[in-house]
Amino acid sequence: MSASPQEIFQKCVYAGALTRNADAFAELFTEDGVLEAPLVPVDAAFPRRTEGRQEIRRTMAAYYERQSSDGGVPNIEKSRYVLHITDDPEVFIAEIDTVFDGDGDGDGDGADETVSLVQIYRVRDGKIAHLRDYFTPGMVS
Repeated sequence: MSASPQEIFQKCVYAGALTRNADAFAELFTEDGVLEAPLVPVDAAFPRRTEGRQEIRRTMAAYYERQSSDGGVPNIEKSRYVLHITDDPEVFIAEIDTVFDGDGDGDGDGADETVSLVQIYRVRDGKIAHLRDYFTPGMVS
């Protein structure tokens, strides 16, 4: 039985944003999977486009390693998301409002910060074949 959009999304959030586990994150993708962040500048720390599970593993491990230990872990209790199921059974969209507690953004003001983003998933056999992650490029500078 193939994983549901809810299961895929939750595993993706846990492996990526919450635990920053490049191995677990990469395993969510098909062998030829693509991770794409079209709004990110080419020279940003976060990879703009990465193709193939092994390359996703390598580039995300390098990205997670560069992030500071206080790089802001999302507050799951305050964060919200909505999954939009499409007519295409292989495609779903996640609309996300991620809340970082009190100075998790590093700006020194002590206030919570909400970051909104959209992710478009294309899945094949329960794995992510293509993930487009649309977020503010400043989040990964």
